[in-house]
Amino acid sequence: MSASGGTKAIVAALAANLAIAVAKFVAFLFSGSSSMLAESVHSLADSGNQGLLLLGGKKAQREATPQHPFGYGRERYIYAFLVSIVLFSVGGMFAIYEGYEKIKHPHEITHWYWPVGVLVFAIIAETFSFRTAIKESNTIRGKQSWKEFVRHAKAPELPVVLLEDLGALVGLVLALIGVGLALGTGDGVWDGIGTLCIGILLIAIAIVLAAETKSLLLGEAAGVEDVRKIEAALVDGDTVPAIIHMRTLHLGPEELLVAAKIAVRHDETATEVAAAINAAESRIREAVPIARVIYLEPDIYSETEAAKGPDPEAAPGGPTPTAEH
Repeated sequence: MSASGGTKAIVAALAANLAIAVAKFVAFLFSGSSSMLAESVHSLADSGNQGLLLLGGKKAQREATPQHPFGYGRERYIYAFLVSIVLFSVGGMFAIYEGYEKIKHPHEITHWYWPVGVLVFAIIAETFSFRTAIKESNTIRGKQSWKEFVRHAKAPELPVVLLEDLGALVGLVLALIGVGLALGTGDGVWDGIGTLCIGILLIAIAIVLAAETKSLLLGEAAGVEDVRKIEAALVDGDTVPAIIHMRTLHLGPEELLVAAKIAVRHDETATEVAAAINAAESRIREAVPIARVIYLEPDIYSETEAAKGPDPEAAPGGPTPTAEH
């Protein structure tokens, strides 16, 4: 997995979640808190999720084969989608079930110092993990807002870890509030309500992750900046006077397919056209290094057709339409 895959953030989250899961389960055994049981399962599910992300990154590095000529880059999207399913089923649904049972059959929390102590420890550990994820994300986020980064990131690992860590921190606060109210009032129903809120939170995060990774699985175009760089690299004003139309597709987070019909002049020889295509490919790869698969189709440039404006179905010579994102 490349650095942009956020391996450091994944490993940090995995270490934190494993330690927290053990601590929460011990606290549950001593206190009987359903919030602690839900949170321990949540942390265990998160640990499994980080394992899935690491496995997906490893599988994505396999070489292309005749059966899969474009490689296995989308493995990372598949495993990120599996993470959303695990988070929904194992994390969210289990927490809702536990919360419902605790509200229906409340019981008093014993040995209060166990759940409170573990929750404080967990908040500190999750804060460290979350801070690592933020630091890793900032190296590639640029000027995007956090919402834009999660929505438009082509590498799924960092958005997944960010949302998981954010959900974990909010869930821990909810668990602490639930336990605190249960201890203060002597009514175990509050512990169940806290658990129920954790479940709803996890399901909401899982739905967001599923929607974003589904979009990546279906196939997304290059980002706006990369499209502009490719267009600028393609047209040199001499051998390639215009782009008739162009399509881009992410084969994986760090691999981009570019397919374009480019205009060439009617009096150029086949040798000159071939040289123009080779030069254009070199310019694209220099401008956007992840553009590794490039298919360029030459067509005769027509000023008359070009004057008709952008139209992806235009006859030869019409310029490329504005990219939609």
